[in-house]
This record gives sequence, C-alpha cells and structure tokens, in this order.
Amino acid sequence: MNVTTTKLNDANVLASATIPQSDIDARIDKLAAQTGKQIKIDGFRKGKVPPHAVKKLYGEKLAEDAEGEAIREVLAEAYKSAGIQQNDILGDPMFKKYDKGADAIDVEIQICLRPAINTRDYQSAIPPYNEPEVSREEIQERIDTLVAEASPLVELGEARPLTRGDVAVIDFEGFLDNEPFEGGKADHYELEIGSGQFIPGFEEGLEGMSIGEEKRITVTFPENYQAENLKGKEAVFAVKLHTIKVKKPASLDDALAQKITRDENANVESFTQGVAEQLKTEKFAKLYNEELKPAITEALVEHMHFDLPENIVEQEVDNLVNEKAQSMTRDEIKAIQGDEAKLNALRDEVRDDAARSVKATFIVDALARTEKISVSDDEVSQTLYYEAIMSGQNPEELVQYYTRNNLLPAVKMTMLEDKLYRRLLGLDKQ
Repeated sequence: MNVTTTKLNDANVLASATIPQSDIDARIDKLAAQTGKQIKIDGFRKGKVPPHAVKKLYGEKLAEDAEGEAIREVLAEAYKSAGIQQNDILGDPMFKKYDKGADAIDVEIQICLRPAINTRDYQSAIPPYNEPEVSREEIQERIDTLVAEASPLVELGEARPLTRGDVAVIDFEGFLDNEPFEGGKADHYELEIGSGQFIPGFEEGLEGMSIGEEKRITVTFPENYQAENLKGKEAVFAVKLHTIKVKKPASLDDALAQKITRDENANVESFTQGVAEQLKTEKFAKLYNEELKPAITEALVEHMHFDLPENIVEQEVDNLVNEKAQSMTRDEIKAIQGDEAKLNALRDEVRDDAARSVKATFIVDALARTEKISVSDDEVSQTLYYEAIMSGQNPEELVQYYTRNNLLPAVKMTMLEDKLYRRLLGLDKQ
C-alpha cells in the first residue's frame, strides 16, 4: 500500500492511497481467525470456530473493520511522512475520495492542522478610540431621576382626577363572560399610571378617575399573554379608586445620598462623582460592544494572515446554515433539503462569514496565550450565576442548561475575548 501526502497549505494536508483488495482480503482473514478464537457458534467448540464460518456470519462487519484498519494505517503513514504530530491535528480527517473498485480502494483523506499564527506586531492593528465624555447636563439628569425614584410617596393633598405619573391605590376584580377568573383580583393595589405594569388599556382606563369613584374597564388580553385561558380574551375589570399618591419632591443632600447608595459615608460630592463614573462606564460599555469590539476583531482578521483548517470552517458553515434555517418557513427548509444545488448555494453564501469567524477565534486563542490570559471554569460559573440572579432565574438551572446544550465553551471564548480586548485597549494592565 503506497501512501503519498500533499501539503495543500499550512493547515491542510491531503493523504492519497490505493488499498489493494488483496490487502483487505488478508485483513478479513486475519480478523476472522482472531474472532473465531473468541466466539461460540453452534456446531463448533468455543474458540475453535474456523474462519470460513466466521466470514459467513459476520462477513459485512469484518469487511468494514478491515477497511477501517487499512484507513488507520494510511493515516499513520501519512502522519509519519508529513511529520505531523498528534497534537497538531484538529478534528477528524475529511474523506475527499473513497472509490471502491473490484481490485482496490482509492482514497483521499484531508488532514486538518492547527494553524501556525505569527503574533508579532499585533498591537499595531488595534484601532485608536476616544474615551466617552459625560456632560454636566447628563449627570444632573441622572441625579434628578435617582432622587425622584427615592422620593417618598404621600397621599395627594388636593381633589383632582388621577393622571399619568400618579400612583393609584385601587381594588380591582376581573371577569370573563361575567365570571371572575383566578389571579384577576387585588385589594389596595398600588399602581403607577403609565408604568405599563398592566395590559394595554387598563392604566389608560383609570386616568381621570376621582378618589372614591368606581368604574368598569374593558380590555383585551394580548395574544402572547402567559396565561393560556386569557390569551386574546376580552375581560371587564371592576375598579374602585381609594386614594392617589404622588412623589413628595425631594432635594439631594447627604442623607438622601446615603439612602440611595446604602453607604453611610456617602455625601453629595461622592454621590455626584459616582453618578459620573457610572454614566461613563455605561457609555464605554455601549461604545465597546457596538463599535470597538467589532472594529478590533475586523482589524485583527485583516492584519493577521494564516491558513485555516477546512474541517473547522465547514463546522462553522453548518452552524450558520442552521441559524439561517431558524428564520425559514417549513416550505423553504423542505425546498432546500430536496435540492442539493440550493443547499450548496446557501452554504457558499455563509462561507466567507464562517471563515472570518473561525479565523477570529484562532486569533483570540493565540493572542490570549501570548498575553498569558485565561478564563477558568470558576469564572464562567460565576458569570452565569450573576446573569441568572440579575435576570431572576435559578442559577443552578441556568448552568445546567448551558452545560446540557454545550454552550459553556462559547461563553468561555466570549469572556476570553473580552479580557484580551481590554488588555489590548490598555484597560487591563498585567
């Protein structure tokens, strides 16, 4: 069996071989003899089953095993011939050709390798940026909002209709077809008018009511409402307005600053500085996510040149095609599945994006190693726990979901990328 290797580029090697059928037959005979020593067949003593009997029962499986054994030898010889180390190989080899003839099997197998990446001079590719500035007006606007939110509620001291921004203290009960429904009743419920807490039409229907007034409000539940029995249904709510509460105007002083920040040492000056820093952090986060991060990725992809392992690119093509399929109709998916040309056209459509995504991932990995940056499993877990707490989810269930759907590597890569980019932007010193 003669094996030849062709270096397609730095990340892909093609192994070619012709496996004579006589070689496969010899392997089948050997495997049949070995199997005969291990199995029991009626009419023969255990361990004494002749090869011809084994081949009669297991001929197809023996042929598959013999061919697999031959392919492994082809690959072993190719690795040796091309000087390929096991830790250089990425993923499974790709069969480019597997032609079974009467006398031989012609095979071509593409071996995909970890790309060699020159990380010199990568800092020069990082685009410059201006740190966001925060105006006095923006700081004062945020302070006014925080002060208003922290201001106490007091009962309205005048007789006037309920209006937007007021807090209504109400009793209400909902009815479907004149029958009350579960979860549709509350007493002395405090509702800020205009907050959007209730379904559309309810808060608007309360506007203009006077203290002590009773009213019936007709509303329609949205089609996507969480309760199945209420989706799209028209309901009538009987409402009584007990009182109206409004925010008592407050001004910022040390005591209010301490209340808002929950810091007994806070004062007006430190509170104002904290607001300015928070606004700047928010602005930079927006700048980073919307502009800097994609700009850095694009710059590094354009700046660094290396070959990509084809199998990894094909995997990413699969991922992008699957993502596109999520937004397709059943008829569109069916049409593509039944038409190889359309499927290939769709794969070609996403191939450039797939290649750039794969390249960016290899760059991040290489530069992170150069910068000695890493992300531990504990850091990933902590991030997911924080995300769960902030979104009101169960942390354990969220981690299990990410684990079950093999999403943890993607989370880790995103965290690694952010750590690296912060370092490259000079925000995270070693």
